[in-house]
Amino acid sequence: MDNPKVSVIIPTYNQGKYLAACLDSVFFQDYANIEIIVVNDASTDGTRDILDAYRAAVIHETASYASFWNEGSNEIERTVHHRYPQKGRELKVFHNETNLGSTRTYNRGFDMCTGAYCTYVASDDLLHPGMVSTLVEVLETGNVDFAYSDMVVFDDAGRILREFRLPAYSFKKSFCDWYLCGVSKIYRKSLHDRFGYYDEAFLANDHECYLRFAMGGARFRHVPKVLYSVRDHRQRSVDVHAPSSWNRLLDESRSLVKKARDHFAGRRKG
Repeated sequence: MDNPKVSVIIPTYNQGKYLAACLDSVFFQDYANIEIIVVNDASTDGTRDILDAYRAAVIHETASYASFWNEGSNEIERTVHHRYPQKGRELKVFHNETNLGSTRTYNRGFDMCTGAYCTYVASDDLLHPGMVSTLVEVLETGNVDFAYSDMVVFDDAGRILREFRLPAYSFKKSFCDWYLCGVSKIYRKSLHDRFGYYDEAFLANDHECYLRFAMGGARFRHVPKVLYSVRDHRQRSVDVHAPSSWNRLLDESRSLVKKARDHFAGRRKG
């Protein structure tokens, strides 16, 4: 199988303490062709400096391992290598001059991506090493447009709080029961060409977008493997997790589930 380019969009706002680990989880994927697009939404926590340091580390930092005992000198010699993969990665960083909000920031990243496949990753989450290769294989061989997997939820200490196993895909289970897909995902960039980007009127922007994909005939496939770690947000109350925003997001999701149910009922009648 060839390695079509995968664009990973990482929108970030004041997540500097988590950002490097998130980027590492993308850089060290076992997949050979990844474009990483970070869009910093005018963060005020030093994110710009963190990104500058990260880009320098990708180019210059080295690591080493013990590789040979020199019997003559009694020294254990080490092999030195680049810390980061030097091939198959493109790191692009953009800074919003003013805070645009999450959805407009997603869209800015997707508008600049050049991959055949794409996804976005929350900047405090982590990809498991085989996520990209596993989901791309399904997209390449499974006659589908959108592949998604199971995940775990973890806290700031790295403890796993729960495993989140999703149902096998059906429109009814994944959109009519509740929104049960779309966190750990990769999909064809052509879906945006067909159905548009994320609707900037929604906080539940992924829910609205992927429902639009599904109602338009996109083919979804669930991969029953844990490939992604979602950071727990219960201790935070900023941005989308502020109580007023979270309540608005849930209200939007309820309206989208109702839209899906109406669509499903109309399709059955037809």
